[in-house]
Amino acid sequence: MEPIRCMVIDDEPLAVQMVKNFIMRTSFLEFVASYTDAVEALEALKASPVDLLFLDIHMPDLDGMSLAKMVPSQTRIIFTTAFKEYAFDSYGVNALDFLLKPINYARFIAAAEKARQWFELMSSTKEETAEDTRRNTIFLRVDGELKQISIDRILYVSGMKNYVMFYLEGEKRPLVTHLTMKAVEDILPPKDFMRVHRSYIVALHKIKSIDRNNTIQIGDEFIHVSEGYQDAFNDYLKANLP
Repeated sequence: MEPIRCMVIDDEPLAVQMVKNFIMRTSFLEFVASYTDAVEALEALKASPVDLLFLDIHMPDLDGMSLAKMVPSQTRIIFTTAFKEYAFDSYGVNALDFLLKPINYARFIAAAEKARQWFELMSSTKEETAEDTRRNTIFLRVDGELKQISIDRILYVSGMKNYVMFYLEGEKRPLVTHLTMKAVEDILPPKDFMRVHRSYIVALHKIKSIDRNNTIQIGDEFIHVSEGYQDAFNDYLKANLP
């Protein structure tokens, strides 16, 4: 895989320099540019998009959350900020991770590895023919190696902090990989998979039953459809009832 092209946007020059140094220490990342002015950075991004953006949230003129909604769709984001209250909101705008300042290299490289996994997965699913646009397999980095799995074997995906667990038919233990639930949503075909809870994505065609309380049985697991996802799930059910 080609190096991941990176840009840094932060109104603090010292913070820019620190993240730039971390990028240059990391073999699979490539530093492209840095900006302390968010408006200027946005124009540069529109003219020449990068793969990965390290973006501060609290900035004058144009804050990071607002800027994130305007960047090119192919650019993924890792937020950097001193304010941990932004962490939950960051996952709604194509964010792969959230780094709380002061950032050390160990935490930085964990976020960078998460980005590398996302780009590897997206790269592995681009080979699609005009006759069949369904993705049949994906690659997951598990214990330091890439494993190819059939999408048809996935029962459900569960998220826990910085990791997700893929539960497969015929396997007692899940495959654990360093990703976000948002990244998994991007990778799996939406006509076959749906997020029904902040921490669960289910294979729709693997559902055994649904009780009156909107609890799904899938494999040996029972997963409750949480309030924020009930409307979309109910629309799916209505569309598939005889």
